[in-house]
Amino acid sequence: MSYKGFPSHSKVSKEDQEFYDLKNKAAEYYRSNGVPQKIESVLNEMFWQKPDDIYGYLANYFSGLSYTPVISKITGKEVFDGRGLTAVQAEVHCIIRNEEKMVCGAVMDGSFDGLPDGVESGEMLSNGDLQHLSITTALKWIRENFSPVLRGFNPTDQTNVDKILSDFAMARYLEHKDSLIREKEEELRNEAMSEAPPQATPTSAPAKDKKGNDKGKKGNITENPLPPAEPPVPRLPGATAVGAVSLAVAKTAAELLGTPLYRHITAVRDPQVVQSPHSKKDSGSSLGWAQKEMQLPVPIITIMSCGKNSAGKLNLLEEIILMPSSSLRVREVIGMGLDLQCEMRRILNGSTYKALPVGVSDEGALQVGFDRPEQALDLLAEACANLALPLGSDLHLAVNCAAHSLMDYSRGKYEVMSGCHKSPDELVDIYEGLINKYPAIRSLIDPFRKEDVGQWERLASVIGQSCCLLADAASNLCPRWREAKPLPPGATKAIIRHHSDMTISDLIQSIAEHKETILAAGSGDASVVDLAVGSGVSFLKLGGLRGAERMDKYNRLMAIEEEQEGIAGAGEINQPVSFESESGWNSLTVSAK
Repeated sequence: MSYKGFPSHSKVSKEDQEFYDLKNKAAEYYRSNGVPQKIESVLNEMFWQKPDDIYGYLANYFSGLSYTPVISKITGKEVFDGRGLTAVQAEVHCIIRNEEKMVCGAVMDGSFDGLPDGVESGEMLSNGDLQHLSITTALKWIRENFSPVLRGFNPTDQTNVDKILSDFAMARYLEHKDSLIREKEEELRNEAMSEAPPQATPTSAPAKDKKGNDKGKKGNITENPLPPAEPPVPRLPGATAVGAVSLAVAKTAAELLGTPLYRHITAVRDPQVVQSPHSKKDSGSSLGWAQKEMQLPVPIITIMSCGKNSAGKLNLLEEIILMPSSSLRVREVIGMGLDLQCEMRRILNGSTYKALPVGVSDEGALQVGFDRPEQALDLLAEACANLALPLGSDLHLAVNCAAHSLMDYSRGKYEVMSGCHKSPDELVDIYEGLINKYPAIRSLIDPFRKEDVGQWERLASVIGQSCCLLADAASNLCPRWREAKPLPPGATKAIIRHHSDMTISDLIQSIAEHKETILAAGSGDASVVDLAVGSGVSFLKLGGLRGAERMDKYNRLMAIEEEQEGIAGAGEINQPVSFESESGWNSLTVSAK
């Protein structure tokens, strides 16, 4: 819009002149930003299309011309997770069309944060001071470090965001490690000073001491002493902030892009994938390629638990897990698991079994008190036969032994049943007998402690290709800023859990580097399902079929499957290989507690 000046011979007031100058500045401002041309263009387009919602049409048009949202701040708060334990929630705020809005948040449980590896949640509850320190440290990191540094970042730049988080954690981890070393050295010096005075006693009665030592050596040779447990690896207090912020940024990016989280994770893993679903002209090219290549993981279900927390004598079968064929749809697998649980309950209520205590485990599975492992496996086999389920062909089993929790260090043996202790070598024979009697068992998880390397190797040679050994608690995989250790010999794969100190990039990198691993995520919302799908894993372990938090994850997997079927057709979805083939074992699994 132009504005003509006043004639030179006319008298103009000061107010009129200022108003005239202001209009000229406004016209130049709009002209320099192309506003008149854009308004003219959208009005012409809208006239021909004649939309019902005129202002909605204009809002959509101008939204596409707005600046890319950037992070304005990140906040953190202390919350409770699904198990009633304190956790950290990170929330990402962005500047969107000149307004600051909270876009997405993420909660990472802090049950392992700041605690040594192998510490159980029950032990953690008695150590509230350490947990409180971890939570307050994480909130401080978010408030004083992550929020200022990430201000102005595009939330879709996941790789660089994760690098900043990991570099910060690396520096803090090295400082924490040095402080622990100094504390240990100081403790050793104090012990040496306190034990210095009594030094003359070893010279008396040398013959008796030598005789006693010889006798001890002879006993050790025959008893084959138990390797001592490795010292626990302390985790970095506050590191839960790393995982919470990383996941919150990923969810924020997906929300702003208007795309499901699993597609955004796929784009982070493979930058060639086009993320924007609004490019309808390209829906048959790059985006269509991404959807066509999407791989849906097969859910494997914890169907029964007969571990230490069950009422019977049996401790060895912490989890019995169903591993279905990849040809089944998610809804079919869940229905099969529910039917199987109902049938097992019906059998337990019959006359064949005497009254056994039945409950629900923390993993959402049927918890039955048995005295021998054969009883549990026979029950499952009978239920499968009654339902005509193909156990051993299209349906296999995995057994999580959780042997690290069964070791009685005072005896140097595993307490496989209450009052029944077995040496590591004897345990090899037990596993061999179970696998021979029940060939449907295709994998054993944590059959020994990670220190019993000889037994891992011996069991692997005994069972051959008929069964696979997996390491969960016996694995030492960790974020890139911590030292990883090799798997026990004989273990073909490791379970990687999405710990609170891992970024999304750490998770993707771990999958890429360990082709024969099982990926696992901690407790939390249904985001773990999107992480599994976006990371391209083949199997997804979500626990049992009880509990709202777990069923939300199963429902999310069903929703993704239905979305993919609606886009590409059920026959075009890539399914992972079956457990029956050898290549099927070279796949990845995500599990969530």
